[in-house]
Amino acid sequence: MSLDHCTRCGACCASFRVDFHPSELASACDGGVPDELTLPLTAQLVRMRGTDDGPPRCVALQGTIGVEVGCSIYGQRPSPCRDFAPYAALGIGEDGCDRARRRHGMAPLG
Repeated sequence: MSLDHCTRCGACCASFRVDFHPSELASACDGGVPDELTLPLTAQLVRMRGTDDGPPRCVALQGTIGVEVGCSIYGQRPSPCRDFAPYAALGIGEDGCDRARRRHGMAPLG
């Protein structure tokens, strides 16, 4: 299998809030998440813009869900994105991945 499962999907980027510690921001570390793509929530928490919208869609998500997508900050993405469904690219879904796919009319990964 290849990354095709993820690059043709993108449902996870348009289904959940993405919150993380400000220490992951570019202003706090080299290679961090661009500050302007986030919203401060508390002194200990920031959120990716767009993930709190109804419906949610991360501002870094590019393309059409279920067709072809990409992340404009893939190398700088926050830990929740790095840690989400680590085997999805291999065609092995997890609960969160499968819920996101169903939400966007796609079958769960086997």
